[in-house]
Amino acid sequence: MTVVGGAFPLSLILFATIILHHHTAALPLSVNSRWIIDDQNGGERVKLSCINWVSHLESAVVEGLSKQPVDVISKKILAMGFNCVRLTYPLFLFTNDTLASTTVRKSLTKLGLPASVAGVQVNNPSIVDLSLINAFVKVVSNLNKNNIMIILDNHISKPGWCCNDNDGNGFFGDLYFDPEVWVKGIKRVATIFKGYTNVVGMSLRNELRGYRQNIETWYRYMQKGAEGVHSANPNVLVILSGLSYDQDLSFLRDQHVTLSFTKKLVFEVHWYGFSDGDDWITGNANQVCGRITDKMTNQAGFLLDQGHPLFVSWVAELDLDWALWTLVGSYYLREGVVGMEELYGVLDSNWYEPRNLSFLKKISPIQSSFQAPDGLLGVEQHKIIFHPCTGLCIQTHSMKLGPCSNAQAWEYTLQNMLIVKGTNYCLQANGVDMQVKLGIMCTNISSKWEAISASKMHLSSKINNGIMVCLDIDYENTIVTNNCKCLNNDKLCDPASQWFKVINSTSVEVAKSIILSDSMLDYSM
Repeated sequence: MTVVGGAFPLSLILFATIILHHHTAALPLSVNSRWIIDDQNGGERVKLSCINWVSHLESAVVEGLSKQPVDVISKKILAMGFNCVRLTYPLFLFTNDTLASTTVRKSLTKLGLPASVAGVQVNNPSIVDLSLINAFVKVVSNLNKNNIMIILDNHISKPGWCCNDNDGNGFFGDLYFDPEVWVKGIKRVATIFKGYTNVVGMSLRNELRGYRQNIETWYRYMQKGAEGVHSANPNVLVILSGLSYDQDLSFLRDQHVTLSFTKKLVFEVHWYGFSDGDDWITGNANQVCGRITDKMTNQAGFLLDQGHPLFVSWVAELDLDWALWTLVGSYYLREGVVGMEELYGVLDSNWYEPRNLSFLKKISPIQSSFQAPDGLLGVEQHKIIFHPCTGLCIQTHSMKLGPCSNAQAWEYTLQNMLIVKGTNYCLQANGVDMQVKLGIMCTNISSKWEAISASKMHLSSKINNGIMVCLDIDYENTIVTNNCKCLNNDKLCDPASQWFKVINSTSVEVAKSIILSDSMLDYSM
């Protein structure tokens, strides 16, 4: 569930759903085919753009409370464009009364963390002497007050860092993973938070794994857990993860989950950049990207075609719901290291400001939705041209990249022409290292654009002398064409400037933006 972005790596979790605007959803949420929707507001789509906030480590205290007041952290989440938190917890917090009743002060003190105790005392004095379970509730309450949607994620059983195959938390029957205790625990969580409107979903278990994992046992207990959670709190979405660290849901292709309820089931899949080893370093980026995309489609993406929402890391083309790993800038204690900095963290080590503003800018387009269920908005589906490296989209008034909220609406024909929606003008290649243009002679070779390379993210055309060129950007983000690069086995080549994706959109704002600059038009016949 990781992606490398900007100057530092980030991890993500994806769902297959999206929201159209950053508006306040009328909760609870339900499922309409592959979309998550707001049942109380005409079935409008709600996109979950989440950040992971960790509370499953040894202390069982929500991370960051020694650095900033909880309300400050909640407001930072909103300010960074997230509308949702995937809040992790250890199962024992809700099944072991001794752990649950231990105070925050005592838990941190027992681990030899006096500086963390002092920090919580200063920044969250109302929390430091609460029991661990009540401190967790306090954080949920604050997120609820700030109108941030919450997915409660049972990350592990015994508090600690996750994960490996032999940590005793991996699969039903492992040392710390008694399935009956698990069902009882997640039902208790569902019951406790039934009155919290913004608790919109429960992820039943993070990253099942290990030598015990098998499909038969997965169905037995995941279905039992889902029924238990729904019976305790029928409002929440029930989110099921797969096998092999939640990278494999392929077994669902042949055998569906059988549940007594409908319109609440969501599946979750994880992707990590480091899962691919050194491929991104030693391999050709186009080939690696294509291989990973095919793998994700085969192991989980097919669920969209079956009509199920899919919670993943992040993808613009499929307009998925997602959760980014992680909010955490630093930990109280992780794997024996006091104050360990989290390089995947969105916040810096003091939880004061974003670690990488450019990365947040890049992901901002996918914090809003591109699509909605068919017919919901009365807007005809169209295309926009997205540039993943910058998080921007093509604008026709300047033939530059700009915010996707102002992207030009296109039609992409069966003849591979990109036509400005509502006009007769098509996108045309104009030469090597030259700005593209819009013309009305759309039958020549320079008006045809084909997705090539293993990644399918190079949009190629031919200029009049027959030379193949690809869409590219210059140093000012102007849209040009250049010789296509990185198509073969070159391991040192960076194709990112030439990566574009034609994606579906039903955005009202985009659909209305037919803006043509006269300087970009070619009237020649």
